[in-house]
Amino acid sequence: MGGTQNGKTVANGRVKNGKTIELSTPVEECPKPAFYVFWLVQLNITMMLLGAMVATLLDNWGIVKTKRAKGDPRMKDFSPLGNSFDATYTDHIYRQSTDVVNRPISGVPGAIVRLKDRYTDDHGWTQKYTGKETEVINLGSYNYLGFSHRSGVCADAAAAYIDKYGINCGGSRQENGNHIVHKSVDRTLADYLRVEDAVVFPMGFATNSMNIPALVDKGSLILSDRLNHASLVTGCRLSGAHTMVFRHNDAKDCERKLRDALCGVSPKTGEKYNKVLIIIEGIYSMEGTIVDLPSFIAVKKKYNCYLFLDEAHSIGAVGPSGRGVAEYWGCNPKDIDIMMGTLTKSFASAGGYMGGAKKTIDYIRRYSAGTCYGVTMSPPLIAQVERAVLIMSGQDGTDIGRQKAISLLDNSRYFRKELRKRGFLVYGNNDSPVVPLMTFYITKVVEFSRRMLKHNIGVVAVGYPATPLLEARVRFCLSADHTKEHLDYILEALVQVGEETNTFYGTKIDE
Repeated sequence: MGGTQNGKTVANGRVKNGKTIELSTPVEECPKPAFYVFWLVQLNITMMLLGAMVATLLDNWGIVKTKRAKGDPRMKDFSPLGNSFDATYTDHIYRQSTDVVNRPISGVPGAIVRLKDRYTDDHGWTQKYTGKETEVINLGSYNYLGFSHRSGVCADAAAAYIDKYGINCGGSRQENGNHIVHKSVDRTLADYLRVEDAVVFPMGFATNSMNIPALVDKGSLILSDRLNHASLVTGCRLSGAHTMVFRHNDAKDCERKLRDALCGVSPKTGEKYNKVLIIIEGIYSMEGTIVDLPSFIAVKKKYNCYLFLDEAHSIGAVGPSGRGVAEYWGCNPKDIDIMMGTLTKSFASAGGYMGGAKKTIDYIRRYSAGTCYGVTMSPPLIAQVERAVLIMSGQDGTDIGRQKAISLLDNSRYFRKELRKRGFLVYGNNDSPVVPLMTFYITKVVEFSRRMLKHNIGVVAVGYPATPLLEARVRFCLSADHTKEHLDYILEALVQVGEETNTFYGTKIDE
């Protein structure tokens, strides 16, 4: 898979100082391990679940006592609010790994971050602070472009906005919270995305979940990628539209599902669909894959559908000026009806945006629950976004933005190549800064994270329900602020921990 970087089309090529250097043959984005691995992982999780169910029964019978929430006995005949499987999993499997999740930070989440040290003396039911802190190399934060700093032009701009406008605008966009700074950032983002108009929202998750219901209804058809984010899934469900799921990043399967659906009627209305919305992501946050955007645009045009692109992880992270997958592939942004993105990751702020044709964005402003009921973004957060966008677009008069994009691209390609050379099984596109290293076993991913922390490296351990039950993984989020020295140290530690946990599931590739 290829795209464009620094204005030139590349096919898994490397770009440095404006020159394109071709790499070897593209690697498979989601390779499979040896055939027996999934069998062993299935056996492992089955034994853990059986043990968890036995522990739950013993607790219910009073033979053993745990800190598991049991509820009010007067409500024993009420219908349960939760899922019994998830409760058992959480109480007896997830609970024992609480030391590797939700780690509290006590500093700026840059390339280096401080963690508050914790320990448990009751098998993970509670965590206690030691009063000490540890500095670690940060591979967990979404600081792709390295804008997360406590000083510098972005921080200065945010501080100036606090002095000038304060913290809170005190209302929604449809009330008295529609501040001049919101109109300014709307225009800044629209120009950056190269679309007619844009509108910002105070929360990334709500940007999807609250706006999709404004775009489609029960008479509509949604075609959604199998691995779309929970915010998109929530938005689809709230909309009431009939939703069909297609194989991950497979435009041909999307077209087949669409063609079959158009031959019939909506199961919810009994009539022809009033509109069709295809929903995809730019970079998939758990796989590190980059969407095959040209193929989905072709399907959209062929069947006269609407295309919704979620660029939460791709805006800022790909493209020579960070404009996302449209720039990466060299596509016209106007071929994408809704360009959604978050401001929390590459731009180190908060909130999200919708971009597109002016009539579409005006419609969202009028009918979205987000603009009607949500309090608007805080002025200093807007200052952070505007300054970061000016830097990335080169309007600050410097080359800093372009160099950030090149550094992130170099880090992504180098780190992925070195992981594969060492025999790790890695998902995703060569150009993606989201790098999942597959451990498959939940037990291994937990231990992997613990041992990496001993090397003063903070990683994200991901398992069910964020991933399929049999596909646990360590996820690295690279940053333009990471140096080659950082990456080489991390690679040395990974080899040691990989040997200790036996997580070399890939085939060594010498590129």
